Amino acid sequence: MSGPQTPEPTLEGQADASVGSPDEDAADGTQHSHRMLSFSDALLSIIATVMILPVTHTEISPEQEFDKSVQRLLATRIAVYLMTFLIVTVAWAAHTRLFQIVGKIDDTLALLNLACMMTITFLPFTFSLMVAFPEVPLGIFLFCVCVTAIGAVQALIVLYAFHFPHLLSPQIEHSAHRGLYRQHILGIVVRGPALCLAAAGFSLFFYPASYLLMATVIFLPYVSKAAGWCRAQLVGPREPPAHSVEVFTFDLHEPLSKERVEAFSDGVYAIVATLLILDICEDNVPDAKDVKEKFQGSLVAALGESGPHFLAYFGSFATVGLLWFAHHSLFLHIRRATRPMGLLNTLSLAFVGGLPLAYQQTSAFAQQPRDELESVRVSCAIIFLASIFQFAIWTTALLREGETLQPSARFGGREHAFMFAKLALYPCASLLAFACTCVLSSFSTAIFHAMQIAVPFAFLLLRLLVRLALAGLRALRGLLGPVRACPAPGAADEAQSLLLPAPC
Repeated sequence: MSGPQTPEPTLEGQADASVGSPDEDAADGTQHSHRMLSFSDALLSIIATVMILPVTHTEISPEQEFDKSVQRLLATRIAVYLMTFLIVTVAWAAHTRLFQIVGKIDDTLALLNLACMMTITFLPFTFSLMVAFPEVPLGIFLFCVCVTAIGAVQALIVLYAFHFPHLLSPQIEHSAHRGLYRQHILGIVVRGPALCLAAAGFSLFFYPASYLLMATVIFLPYVSKAAGWCRAQLVGPREPPAHSVEVFTFDLHEPLSKERVEAFSDGVYAIVATLLILDICEDNVPDAKDVKEKFQGSLVAALGESGPHFLAYFGSFATVGLLWFAHHSLFLHIRRATRPMGLLNTLSLAFVGGLPLAYQQTSAFAQQPRDELESVRVSCAIIFLASIFQFAIWTTALLREGETLQPSARFGGREHAFMFAKLALYPCASLLAFACTCVLSSFSTAIFHAMQIAVPFAFLLLRLLVRLALAGLRALRGLLGPVRACPAPGAADEAQSLLLPAPC
């Protein structure tokens, strides 16, 4: 593409401009959708995150070793969790796109949205059935039926909004080709649910095909894009339609709503942090009878027995909080989010949702000391994957920095080196801890706790460390000889924080 696309500002900006005063909206029975969208984002983030609960509640007795069978069980449940998490985010993305074309809502549309949310809240139950009875197709069948019902309700929202055009965004409301828009949008909305309906049918006699079709739903936008590219290479580019309807597509370069991406992401981080303390409240409040009989009435002694659980909680909360801080800093410098950045953000959130599993593993050190090494490695892997996808978002943004990043975060910008170091900190720390456990396996617990303690202090000292490193690099470059200066636009009078030389 030769230049930046701006479909989202056109839709959303005009939608905002079209909204009258609250009194005017109330008079004609409509209202703006902001509060409903906030409610929907919060609910969807909760549903996506609680999918991890059946995995974290996998019961492994203290006498049971962390052998191949247990590893296979956990790996299967984690894989199913990741797939269902991503399908929920597909429903959220469809909801986001849908309300880019719906500017206002009335009572009927609000109730249809509540029906969609109610169906979504049933997904964790169906996932629990899939985890508890992997060989029984009923769980897969119910999950696919729920996703199909979600798509059906979203299709009803489309039909209702187009039946009352004053609910649409101004660009579509005043278009002479609303029928083309409606047909195009319906085709996209029902595409994924149609695959899930086929998956529900296959689950009755060959359930592996159901998982394959469900995975296809996740990557359908990218499959469509790749198929279009291959078709263009084989038969040449198609003639553009007379009346373009490209404002609501699955184009890889189409911008997402940055505000809704941030709202959904904040919801996931908040729920993950909440799940950690729920486990503390559920499992570590002593029973009054036990306090009296085993600890002679000393509540302090009874709580002291749960010390490893509290240590694991504080370490896990610090990890969640710092990952959120890195995510917040990243999106502070992002101007707009492309679809690849949205996919990478979803993958990062999927592994952030797995952090309660890491907490369960690390809090079990005292009960299952012989499994410490495996637990530490599982925890390091989850933290590494959650953080490396954040770093991948940053890398993807740099590829189109003129469109996606604020000037200060681009190559040569004042914040470029600092953001690079901030996003690289957790991937490097977790990878280093994992490597150290391979060499010093008997000290795996100490290594993991050292990482949990060191990383927050590293975040506090990060800006100072980056400045010292850059000063060292400048001194080294001075010793090696003069280097041709490459001026950065708009920064002639400012000190540059260069991690990599700016392009000339």
